Amino acid sequence: MKQTILTLCMMLTGIFGLHAQETDIQYLSGTNWEFYCTAGMQSGKWTTIAVPGCWELQGFGKYDYGFAKDSIRGKESGLYKYAFQVPANWKGKQINIVFEGVMTDASVSINGKRAGAIHQGAFYAFKYDITHLLKSGKNLLEVKVDKQSANQSVNAAERQGDFWIFGGIFRPVYLEALPPQHIEQIVINATADGHFMAQVEAPAKVSMQLYDDRGNKIGGPVNKLDTMYKEIQTWSAEFPRLYTAEFSLHSNGKTVHVVRQKFGFRTVAVRPRDGVYVNGVKVKFKGVNRHSFTPETGRTTTREVSIEDVLLMKEMNMNAVRMSHYPPDAHFLEVCDSLGMYVIDELAGWHGHYDTPTGTKLVKEMISHDVNHPSIIFWANGNEGGHNSDLDHLFPEQDPQGRPVLHPWLLFSGIETQHYREYNYGIGNYENGREIVMPTEFLHGQFDGGHGAGLEDYWEKMWHNPLSAGGFLWDFADEGVVRHDLHDSIDTDHFRGADGIVGPHHEKEGSFYTIKEVWSPIQLDKTMHIENRYHFTNTDQCSFSYKIGADSGQIPAPHIAPGQNGELPFKLPAEGILYITAKDPYNRELFTWSFPLDKPDVAGLDTTGNIKPLIKEEDSLWVVAANGVQLAFNKTTGLLEGAPLFHGPVLQEGANNFSGFSYAYEGNRLVISSKFDRQEHYNTLEWTIFPSGIVKLHVSYFPGAYFTSFTGLNFSFPEQALLGVDYKGNGPYRVWKNRLKGGRFGTWHKDYNDTETGESWNYPEFKGYYSQMYWCKFITRTKPFTVYTTTEDVFLRLFTPAWKTDQWHNYEPIFPNGDISFMQGISAIGTKTQRNETTGPMGMKNIFYDYERDPARALQLTLYFDFSGK
Repeated sequence: MKQTILTLCMMLTGIFGLHAQETDIQYLSGTNWEFYCTAGMQSGKWTTIAVPGCWELQGFGKYDYGFAKDSIRGKESGLYKYAFQVPANWKGKQINIVFEGVMTDASVSINGKRAGAIHQGAFYAFKYDITHLLKSGKNLLEVKVDKQSANQSVNAAERQGDFWIFGGIFRPVYLEALPPQHIEQIVINATADGHFMAQVEAPAKVSMQLYDDRGNKIGGPVNKLDTMYKEIQTWSAEFPRLYTAEFSLHSNGKTVHVVRQKFGFRTVAVRPRDGVYVNGVKVKFKGVNRHSFTPETGRTTTREVSIEDVLLMKEMNMNAVRMSHYPPDAHFLEVCDSLGMYVIDELAGWHGHYDTPTGTKLVKEMISHDVNHPSIIFWANGNEGGHNSDLDHLFPEQDPQGRPVLHPWLLFSGIETQHYREYNYGIGNYENGREIVMPTEFLHGQFDGGHGAGLEDYWEKMWHNPLSAGGFLWDFADEGVVRHDLHDSIDTDHFRGADGIVGPHHEKEGSFYTIKEVWSPIQLDKTMHIENRYHFTNTDQCSFSYKIGADSGQIPAPHIAPGQNGELPFKLPAEGILYITAKDPYNRELFTWSFPLDKPDVAGLDTTGNIKPLIKEEDSLWVVAANGVQLAFNKTTGLLEGAPLFHGPVLQEGANNFSGFSYAYEGNRLVISSKFDRQEHYNTLEWTIFPSGIVKLHVSYFPGAYFTSFTGLNFSFPEQALLGVDYKGNGPYRVWKNRLKGGRFGTWHKDYNDTETGESWNYPEFKGYYSQMYWCKFITRTKPFTVYTTTEDVFLRLFTPAWKTDQWHNYEPIFPNGDISFMQGISAIGTKTQRNETTGPMGMKNIFYDYERDPARALQLTLYFDFSGK
């Protein structure tokens, strides 16, 4: 909390114009210090290093992921030196040195004398009173940092986990100068009804003046730090309204110290077997887990990084974030306060926990640092078995707000937080139980799986279940570090760190946009029906616009209260592609929906001509010529062979029993067709070659089983011959059966790439499925060709991404045979911890009952091919 207060004091001095003594700070970090690394890269010599920073990312020591065996882990130490001077006007003040975070054990000396006990625990701010150790002129700060803690419980809690582990002074270091009489600590409890209470640790009388977010005084100074305010505005993630409390310490009639603290009026309550309430409103959390991380600096981040992270989360329409698995930087919480995010602040403990004496100290450090942030609505005592129950009592003792305490993945405090439960999982518990359900991790990302894949099913169930409080996806960003020992490549430790919604540099995966649509607080369908899924915002506080062709404009915002339904006052046009955009009260896009109002057609194709196509037999083929287009068809199988697309159509998961082929002319058209036989040849194929050279394919078929992974037609095409595609359909990202939302219908261009999600980050990926294809132009190294369809809801498949699997066979991206496919059913994708079929109905296989192969029940697929090179 201290750094937050001091930073805010500096920011607000000009606003409030006070002349009393304030807390002065002098940063020691933000520059280079002398440095000596004891082992690993660049070890055994004195040099310099940037502080704050993780030393591995600056070319020192050894990189380790948290699963590395103890025998090969880097256990180097870092020795730091920095000379500094104290301002002359600080004479007579108490001077503290403050470390916001050191990984992991820190021994601090000033001018050769120990400042205090060794601090153990990386993610917690600590300080020493060094007034008595300072001298006039230059002073020498020395810090010995042990990457591996001497306390094994600290290693178990912080360094034996599924994430990168680093060493160094990775958060800011500064001096703070306080008047002899000063305010030591402030803890605020301000509730949604306007009740303001504060606990202030100070040696004398303290008064408080309240200011709004524009610096206007609210009432006058109060001497009683337990008072009521009328007509205050509450804080929530939707309306993050902040106030500033200015505390003044008085002695002998003078103000001797002033401290300002931002806060929000808000109330959090857990109503057992009901839900989580914020300001009296039942809330569902659309959350994500987040590491403090960048590829170049590891755990060292900046305010700009925090802002970027939170804005990306809000762009996905998230309202909550879990600090996994340690407390964050102060600036991240400040950004959550100001932009509006609900936060779970977590004591470190991946699967192991701190011993009780160490944990007691660190809980107090965490809460004293973070307690006044209105964004924090839960504390978490460790993660997945890393819970020390002996520490639970400390949270309510240190926090007068009484925030609920979670044990993530356990039922605790009346909230079931089980991780990675399957869609229908629960024997008298979870979805089938009586307690509040809020998984603090679900739909674990793995390359392109998880996150958005399965979210639509999960979220609809969560939204309509009165006991659901939402959940938190795993996780926000791929943890890929720059490896200076591996030619500056980005390393995700194979599959372990490739679990983000965005890449290491925030490259957006397809799930980003699926989440954005599924979690949009405004839900709109093609009939212009609106569901308002906000908790505090009326739709008339939002804005709506449309675009169709060259026409665009605003739509009056209807008055629909939170949780209610209504209609958008807009008459659907007869044709074209309609785009409707909704924006929140801050003019941020919630989502842009696209509605194609026309069915796929081939009205623009030329199928005319007076010269009949020519056909002749050559061995096993019929060779056809029409208007300069040369084709060849297998006389037995009916497959196209002599064309850019060849060896097709081949049915996927269906009987390729086309047989009895013959040809005939229908006017100027040449028709090659198979015979139907319900017993042996119930799937039929028909080619029509028009005089213009346009080729029509019609297939009537039955999937080969009741359940199929995919259904449709495959063709062969050499991957190396394709440069890219132009197509009309949903894009620009690929889809899976359980991740269909998030795209936008239109005309797209995609250059070929060989991107593998989470291994390289040239997004969108090229290979995969694309939904609602109307047509696709294939741009080849020779001449282009185009495929059209008149069948609705066709999926285009472009080649096959690399095969991946795991020991549980959860994440397995299966694709049809062949290279280019036109599908009517596609496969779903799993997660790191679940197979696709356990992520909900959309993750299951395709279902089709053939009704004894009655032709009237068969699937129909029609394609048109233009091989003219236009």
